[in-house]
Amino acid sequence: MSTIELTKDTFQAAVLDDKPLIVDFWAPWCGPCRSFSPVFEKVASQHDDITFAKVNTEDQEELAGALGIRSIPTLMVFREQVLLFNQPGALSASQLEELVTQVKSIDMAQVHADIAAQQQQQQGQ
Repeated sequence: MSTIELTKDTFQAAVLDDKPLIVDFWAPWCGPCRSFSPVFEKVASQHDDITFAKVNTEDQEELAGALGIRSIPTLMVFREQVLLFNQPGALSASQLEELVTQVKSIDMAQVHADIAAQQQQQQGQ
């Protein structure tokens, strides 16, 4: 599957989707972004069970600002509406493949249980 473009109008629906979502925040003038793009596209073409998306921070300033994007490229990974990964900087192909492997293998029941426990603890304070 190739990548999709996300906007402030389509971002939430992509996060709510059942498939894990990996988002590349980029800009046309960004050299590291342009270097990372073929890596992102290649890995995306090898994983139909994950949605790979791009957000052009020049066109989507409001969305990038709302998500706290301070440098680009930045990758965010969502699964079951949970932000699992948020890191600026380009990854190599092997690093991105490793991230995909980790995203697929995470025990989301445990993640949701940890979040619920954290929320309970915060309410008790």
